[in-house]
Amino acid sequence: MTSLPDSTSAPVTIGIDVAKATLDIAIGLKSPPLSLTNDSKGFDALLTHLATHQVTLVVMEATGGLETAAAAVLQTAGYAVAIINPRQARDFARAMGQLAKTDRIDARILAQLGEVIERSPERDRFVKPLPSAEQQALAALVTRRRQLVAMQGAEGNRLAQGAPAATRKSIDTIIEALTTELERIDSDIAGHVQAHFADLSSLLDSAKGVGKTTISTLIAEVPELGQLTRREISALIGVAPINRDSGRMRGKRTIFDGRGSVRRVLYMAALVAVRFNPVLKVFYERLVAAGKPKKVALVACMRKLLTILNAMVKTGKPWDGAPLCSRLRRSSAQTRR
Repeated sequence: MTSLPDSTSAPVTIGIDVAKATLDIAIGLKSPPLSLTNDSKGFDALLTHLATHQVTLVVMEATGGLETAAAAVLQTAGYAVAIINPRQARDFARAMGQLAKTDRIDARILAQLGEVIERSPERDRFVKPLPSAEQQALAALVTRRRQLVAMQGAEGNRLAQGAPAATRKSIDTIIEALTTELERIDSDIAGHVQAHFADLSSLLDSAKGVGKTTISTLIAEVPELGQLTRREISALIGVAPINRDSGRMRGKRTIFDGRGSVRRVLYMAALVAVRFNPVLKVFYERLVAAGKPKKVALVACMRKLLTILNAMVKTGKPWDGAPLCSRLRRSSAQTRR
């Protein structure tokens, strides 16, 4: 039986550096470092150690999925977990004058970063919500589909670039196998979505331009959809313009960071929506008429589409573009005058 945390102990943040076989753990900045195995036995030992402390936040780096099991165990146990981009952790270490890099140093830096996040008014933006088992299974299927598409594209490029005759048969065979596997994985994704997320899928599908791939990606990789404000969801995905100003210099606004895989499917959805979705078509044409570059207008449409979908999930109401389309048309007419 694990002991209860000492009520007199100070709150601490935990930094965990994740490797394939091990977890290096910093419990606050004063406790000695701890190293455990990255498996169920190590997770049990970790929970036993953390039970004696008042843990406010656990910080881990995204490491290609190696952190997923540990994060799920911690979240199930009730701990707040923030999974951050490794670049952010390294930038923070440099800012603190820490140039050396080892697993133990990284864990200590993550714990120190956790103290900063814990005091931030935007703390909740960093804390990763616990995805359901169904969302985790769907995320695995969506990731696998993305891998198959990448492999199919690579083989297609080899063929298009004039592969030698001796290798064409092999390339054709692999492309055929990948196409068959893509069809199977698409069927698995559709069945999983229909079995577990039918209502949410139907809600998102009511928006023109939003297809099956976009829907499955949003459900799997944006569990925060419907829980954040329009500014927060835009920043989370990385479609909010970031200022580049200093003194009198006004730099060009750009989008940066966020969830690249979600941004890619939103880009494809926006390409379709600006042609066939009346609301986004008017919005896009208005921006282009105002002199915005087409790529900038398209990114604005991505952001608009995301915020509308976020509002739909939050309110539980399907797409109703008539009022918004009417407002955009009036605004466009006023701009032309």
